[in-house]
Amino acid sequence: MIDRSALLAQPLRLAARMAAVLALFPAALLASPTFAAEDEALKKDMASVIALQGLPCGQVETVKVNAPSDYTCQCKDGNRYRVYMNPAGRVIVEKQNP
Repeated sequence: MIDRSALLAQPLRLAARMAAVLALFPAALLASPTFAAEDEALKKDMASVIALQGLPCGQVETVKVNAPSDYTCQCKDGNRYRVYMNPAGRVIVEKQNP
């Protein structure tokens, strides 16, 4: 028998993980945005957030900071996404035109 409460809790756990990952981005950017290691970590974090949404990307090539908790990511496969946190605290990933 399927445990309905476990199925209902899955989206909440996923949203909580994505929110936690996205909440760390501004701190990483303010600490020292010029270090290549931190830039690579941000790219990997963004790739993880995009993948958690079930969208194709593979590897993030560039990340542009639009505002705190608002990023535009260009993927190696040509896809482009806007990753941001809405006023309700949910992580949103929107596909952009290439």
